[in-house]
Amino acid sequence: MGKFEQAGKVGLREKVSKKLIAIYPFQVKGSDEEIDKMVRDWYYKQSCQAEDQLLTAIVDTLTEQELKRGSGGK
Repeated sequence: MGKFEQAGKVGLREKVSKKLIAIYPFQVKGSDEEIDKMVRDWYYKQSCQAEDQLLTAIVDTLTEQELKRGSGGK
């Protein structure tokens, strides 16, 4: 089983700082490679700056704290 198959939510994170860039708003399904491609393709469509950011980003699972923040929790 892959890293993302059990994940409730995933997002894009900067490789070096580990700062969360974006939370993927849809349910993830498929292999890790398919999920990675879906998230990157989605983010690329969001803005013209996305292409540069994707060069230094990784798709990653979200922490409990990030999930709470992303859903409006404090």
